[in-house]
Amino acid sequence: MEKRTLGQGLVVSEQGLGCMGMSAFYGQSDDTESIATIHRALELGITFLDTAEMYGRGVNEELVGRAIKGRRDEFVVATKFIGAFSDRRPDGRPEYIRTAIEGSLQRLGTDHVDLYYQHRVDPQTPIEETVGAMAELVAAGKVRHLGLSEASAETIRRAHAVHPIAALQSEYSLWTRDPEGPILDTLRELGIGLVAYSPLGRGFLAGRFTSPDELDDGDFRKNHPRFTGENLERNVKLAEHVKALAESKGVTPAQVAIAWVLSRGDDVVPIPGTRRRTYLEQNAAASDIELTAQELAELDEIGEAAGDRYSDMSAVNR
Repeated sequence: MEKRTLGQGLVVSEQGLGCMGMSAFYGQSDDTESIATIHRALELGITFLDTAEMYGRGVNEELVGRAIKGRRDEFVVATKFIGAFSDRRPDGRPEYIRTAIEGSLQRLGTDHVDLYYQHRVDPQTPIEETVGAMAELVAAGKVRHLGLSEASAETIRRAHAVHPIAALQSEYSLWTRDPEGPILDTLRELGIGLVAYSPLGRGFLAGRFTSPDELDDGDFRKNHPRFTGENLERNVKLAEHVKALAESKGVTPAQVAIAWVLSRGDDVVPIPGTRRRTYLEQNAAASDIELTAQELAELDEIGEAAGDRYSDMSAVNR
């Protein structure tokens, strides 16, 4: 697996591993298989792990901590704070951040986090105060690099003026192009990397389900705006285009979707999530796929998905 450099010289594997689904939001979990998947990721050269205090209210960080025990220095670990243990969400108050990092470090079983994100911008706390508190963690050696998630171009600029930001994590895929334009332009002007979550359209672009009825009970996608009614009909057709191109190349739809994100620039790092080694291995192989200019043009013509990314979009791109 090749490496890519985000902002501030933070070097990561060109694909990361999103660990959220190992503990939350996608139905029944299997800790044994999830830990085996993280270990297999290391064997494949995928060393960039993404978790958050919100995922299972700390359970996912604990899982990652067990998986990296004894091999901590071989991984680049990213986590996020939002207020999972607060009466406010999102919570960007300095006093909460100081508490949140201690909890994350304890659950991860480490003395530092390589990349620490604000999971969502807190509209009640000036970003300058939030990033100022995060910068204190860097000075204390508890955090190596700072990041934001789902922040607007203006917020990114204000944050970066307080302390250099290494990465913005936002949803970015064939069917979600929100970062393109002012946000991505700002990132590149300031030398900040983009970490792309949900590069597989929450699994839909991979062709792993075509209806929410196929999902486990407890899977939040059952009621997702993009997987219901007319939106679902439109998005099935979009996924079929990806599948057709994949078949013509003799690869999987997931590999095409990841290869497209990788093609967006050396400062873009997708973090497809999975809790199974088989899917991890398929995803990793996407790094060896080359999409021609004609294929990229065909994919661009598909257009974005129908429906909002979340039932409540008020917390993104603040």
